[in-house]
Amino acid sequence: MAEPTEPPRKPRLALCGSAGVGKTTLARALAARWQVPYVEEGMRRRLEGGFDPHGLSRAGHRALLLELAEEAHAAVAAAIAGQGGVVADRSPIDSLAFWLHFGFAHEPEERTAALVATLLERCRQFDLVLLLPWGVLPLQDDGIRSANRWLQLKFHALVEGLARELLPAAQLALLPKERVAPQDRIAWVEAKLNVLPESISI
Repeated sequence: MAEPTEPPRKPRLALCGSAGVGKTTLARALAARWQVPYVEEGMRRRLEGGFDPHGLSRAGHRALLLELAEEAHAAVAAAIAGQGGVVADRSPIDSLAFWLHFGFAHEPEERTAALVATLLERCRQFDLVLLLPWGVLPLQDDGIRSANRWLQLKFHALVEGLARELLPAAQLALLPKERVAPQDRIAWVEAKLNVLPESISI
């Protein structure tokens, strides 16, 4: 008699990259397809709710970045504990990129080093961190994110550099630029993760 087999585990994926590369569209589609929680980007939710970060002091901005990182981590951990899988709109690498982008590398070096260690440990929760390509989709001026494509390229280059430098090669995937249509992107990600239809409906 054959031994019973464990059901396949649901995927755990984090997306990264600058605004306007299609993270939210793809993340929501994959979460629905795989029947796992979708973890939204906390800053976007705040901005859509009317939050204005421009009046923050440097200490307030620093606190906000750390709060967003902790909030995302708690949501991912809860999703994995509750349903076994997750799709996150941003990754811990993005959190580190924001920290450096806004100048907090000038804090005591040991503080940033400790943050890097924490964020890299959190990356281990994911099967794959997926970097979406910059410049493929038109950048929409939605009043929430900057529509300056060069500013977005600057941030994207920082995210990509950090991901390539700090993540294991097997954990980082770069979505090809020719993958533009949503269904084409979904198919590529599922092939990369070796996700089969029967492994989705657990």
